Amino acid sequence: MTLRDILDAVARGVFPPADGRTTVVPQPSPRDAGVLACTAHAVVFTDEDPAWVHGTLGALSLDPLSAATSPRFLTALMDRTGRRCEVVDALLVADPLPGRPPLALTETEDPAHSRVAYARDRRDGVRAWSARGGVLVLGRGVAGRLEVSVEVDEDVRQRGLGRQLVTAARHLVTEPLWAQVAPGNARSVRAFQAAGYRTVGAEALLLR
Repeated sequence: MTLRDILDAVARGVFPPADGRTTVVPQPSPRDAGVLACTAHAVVFTDEDPAWVHGTLGALSLDPLSAATSPRFLTALMDRTGRRCEVVDALLVADPLPGRPPLALTETEDPAHSRVAYARDRRDGVRAWSARGGVLVLGRGVAGRLEVSVEVDEDVRQRGLGRQLVTAARHLVTEPLWAQVAPGNARSVRAFQAAGYRTVGAEALLLR
């Protein structure tokens, strides 16, 4: 089973068994390594020896329900791979919606925008759309899944534009749409949830 198989199943509402175990699968690409945590089951996607992963987890004497996303294991994995991890994100997914986006969008190719530049560093096939006061970005990230990110200008925040943008994104796609959101960014979490995105787990990406 590949990471993409697991993600496709999760998008359908079929999760790994809640058995406290950790599954190790190969990296889907040289770029992407990390940990996906669902309820009581973790998936470590790395090209490191699975025996090392399981041995390290066992030696740390951590709660098996959360061991793979603990700071101690992530630090060991970063030291082993020479990678870095910025944050453990909440992972959300939503199904596509029919019809045109309920928001006026203009596709843009502005490479200077910080959100577009950030996405191109981590995703393939990046496309971006602008709306008055915000930008919406789509691209293929981990295991080729389609990912969305948005940014709203400071002077128009807390007026619902973020929710409108992530809702509009669902009208631009024909497959499940994924989002990674820092749990501490409560405003963004609320916007995605209000737009119909479902929280399905947590994810720590290890960056080269």
